[in-house]
Amino acid sequence: MKQFFKIMFASMLGTLLLFVLVFFISLGIILAIVATASSEETVIAKNTLLHLKLNKEIADRGSKSKFIMGYAGPEKATGLNDMLDNLKKAKKDDNIAGIYLDLSDIPAGISTVDEIREGLLDFKSSGKFIWAYSEGYSQKSYYLATVADKLLLNPQGIIEFKGLASEQVFLKGMLEKLDIKPQIIRHGKFKAATEPLFLDKMSPENRRQITELIGSIWDRMLTGITESRKISKTDLNRIADSLKIQTAEDALKYKFVDQLVYKDELLSMLRKQMKIAESKKITLVSMENYTSVADTRKTSAGGDKIAIIYAAGTISGGEGDDQSIGSERISRAIRKAREDDKVKAIVFRINSGGGSALASDVIWREVELAKKVKPVVASFGDVAASGGYYIACAATKIIADPTSITGSIGVFGVIPNMQGLFNKKLGVTFDWAMTNKNGDFIPVMKPLSSYQTLLIQRDVDHIYDVFTGKVADGRKLQKTQVDSVGQGRVWSGISAKTIGLIDEFGGLTKAVELAAELAKTKNYKIISLPEQKEWFEELIDQVTGNDPSVKLKEALGTDYRFYQYYKELRDMKGVQARMMMDVDFN
Repeated sequence: MKQFFKIMFASMLGTLLLFVLVFFISLGIILAIVATASSEETVIAKNTLLHLKLNKEIADRGSKSKFIMGYAGPEKATGLNDMLDNLKKAKKDDNIAGIYLDLSDIPAGISTVDEIREGLLDFKSSGKFIWAYSEGYSQKSYYLATVADKLLLNPQGIIEFKGLASEQVFLKGMLEKLDIKPQIIRHGKFKAATEPLFLDKMSPENRRQITELIGSIWDRMLTGITESRKISKTDLNRIADSLKIQTAEDALKYKFVDQLVYKDELLSMLRKQMKIAESKKITLVSMENYTSVADTRKTSAGGDKIAIIYAAGTISGGEGDDQSIGSERISRAIRKAREDDKVKAIVFRINSGGGSALASDVIWREVELAKKVKPVVASFGDVAASGGYYIACAATKIIADPTSITGSIGVFGVIPNMQGLFNKKLGVTFDWAMTNKNGDFIPVMKPLSSYQTLLIQRDVDHIYDVFTGKVADGRKLQKTQVDSVGQGRVWSGISAKTIGLIDEFGGLTKAVELAAELAKTKNYKIISLPEQKEWFEELIDQVTGNDPSVKLKEALGTDYRFYQYYKELRDMKGVQARMMMDVDFN
């Protein structure tokens, strides 16, 4: 019997070793195949149509993930940086005849859409055509589609056009039911990040700032539509107020579209436009595939570099990743760019509503040091507010889209008192033995003492004073001026320029051009920091399930924001400089 078990275990061990060996050999073969495939540039035929189908999340920076033998893993965000570069490349590419905008809704912020729209307008200056088609346009996708030379709609399709509304979520009632008392210490009458915890509707100050914010963004959208479609703002607002666009025929009647066609009719029209026989297939190239097409614009650049440092998500201490801003990781990237003599300028791309005040200050210090050595241009995405503005305010110049959300110069602290939840709801009690009066500081299982509250308020006020002082120094403003536009108030990019919080309008492309101009360099190559995971590391994360946020996003859809809100509340540590309210709109 003993001999039998020895043979059995030896056989099992041998099988296991064989399995491991086969796995690694197979992995090596796959890696070799993909390495060979990824090194080859995609070649496209003449008279090709660039197909823009913006149905995936758009991040400032694309990932390194590759398509491997029919497996691409969970869906990854499209990179705005890749998209803008592709539009510039397609403008000069003799093989690209035009662009086909295949639109429905666009899962991206309005500033991201605005940057793509500017890129499309620049593409049109080449004389090449842009056509847009949809079975149903959302307000954002219609705004983008109005750049097209021909704007088409399915005969049974619809255009959403009703004005903007920002929905705010309030948790006061839920916290009361759970017997949780939020203890809030803040500085700034407009610091609405904490309002969902103790109010059941917007404060007058918050309603005012949100109304002005979305009003400014709506006006920007109307301006673009008016210029493209030749419909006055007065008429556009009248149409929105009365919900006039209810059918495709309404859209045609009010000149929102040029023609109502089915997909087969669209393809036939495109063939005529491209001078292709009716029996021939239209050659399309997706934005993703076009990324790997050789760029004939690029010449042999000199040794100069411009570093784009991408910072997206909530600001906290530690490493972070592509979806969150870790002070260690971002500081290290800025320091690396500062110490590299070949890097002549830095573009700091920020998409963040803020986070930890301490982590924001750590990053601010690196920006301040870098600015003394070389130009630093901060580029704002959809939002760069509170801590997101803190980390930018030391930059040489700040560039933002007119629709970017910024400002929110204010700080707060939230300490939940969970005594009621545990005592009354769960029957759990707590007791303390302490060597000193405040050994329990900061407690969450009982109320703060008046002395403890006073200490936190002093800390919040001190950080606000430091924050406004650094903004005043960076922006060359009086501290009283900063306080008057601070107090936690949010601003659109248009308003921010008027009050001196930004220097110029523009997106990532404009920021790179300005950085090169300030650095007095013309021949340069762009490097992106922080370093991303290699594609095979991303693949392993996807296959093994080590990338849970992707699956959670897929499962929850638009409700993912509620999970994010809970997670941010849970992970708060220390005094916060953040804009937690959701100012997305529909």
